[in-house]
Amino acid sequence: MRGRNTCRQAARACGMLIGSALLLLLGGCGSSRNRVCSPEEAAHFSDARHMEKIVDYLASDALEGRNTGTEGGELAAAYLEGQLKQYQIVPYFATYRDTLSNVGELSFNIVGVIPGSDPELAGEFVVLGAHYDHIGRIAPIEGDSIANGANDNASGTATLLELARYFSGCRAPARSLLIAFFGAEERGLLGSAHMAARLKQQGFRLHAMLNFEMTGVPMADKDYQVYLTGYEKSNLAELANEYAGSNLVGLLPAAQEYNLFQRSDNYSFFNEFGVPAHTFSTFDFTNYNYYHKPGDEASRMDFGHMSAVLNQLIPVVQGVANAPPGNLKLN
Repeated sequence: MRGRNTCRQAARACGMLIGSALLLLLGGCGSSRNRVCSPEEAAHFSDARHMEKIVDYLASDALEGRNTGTEGGELAAAYLEGQLKQYQIVPYFATYRDTLSNVGELSFNIVGVIPGSDPELAGEFVVLGAHYDHIGRIAPIEGDSIANGANDNASGTATLLELARYFSGCRAPARSLLIAFFGAEERGLLGSAHMAARLKQQGFRLHAMLNFEMTGVPMADKDYQVYLTGYEKSNLAELANEYAGSNLVGLLPAAQEYNLFQRSDNYSFFNEFGVPAHTFSTFDFTNYNYYHKPGDEASRMDFGHMSAVLNQLIPVVQGVANAPPGNLKLN
């Protein structure tokens, strides 16, 4: 218990930017964090079974669509909190729960930190985010009133949780990783807006924000696997493909047409910090017919696709967090 408390205290100090000695202490919490994971390990890290287990729970009828301020939303938050504890990822704030100040109902972001390994860069952060809430119960369709939100956004939540699991067991990249599961996204990006403003007020040093939204089914007839919202706003897509060693990320014209850059939690961080902040997604408006409907069920997810994308995203996150200063930039 004492070791965990020491890590937590150092994490909070890291967030307040108090000195490199604490960053070094933080990087030493947990012997597995010193293990260098190979590219081959990353390429085969996750599988369909891991993805299915996460999505099956979050999108189950028991959680009733994870609406903000409901028992189902609380169950989802508690589950994510428990997973971060299991991975020995310490809270960034005093606890894992960042209580939202801009929502009428009691709601939380769930936030952990994996401290960076480079004393000079560990005070900078890459935020990895996904929203875990959904819209709850709606007017019934064929007798079903629960909008389970498997693709939106249990899929993105599972992607982020698997990234957290991977980086919790390997030597951390140079910069620190902030793992953020956002509440109240469906209310208008309220969870991320609250957190971005709070971090900005605290003098948080943000290098980039990578968000994951609706990654549960593959796109058809594309020569890339995921698209990036705000593709033209930075050089992240180019760097991501370089780090992945493949044509992983592409431009989806519909994302520009519908201004998806401003419709997910990446935008809150871009708005506050003015740094590269993007969402990775595979929902292309033609490949899934259950958006905000009760039919958005776990059984419709392609878990093999999800794990394949996740494994290719690992070197992207690693590359962004290790990038030399100035390498990732706005256009």
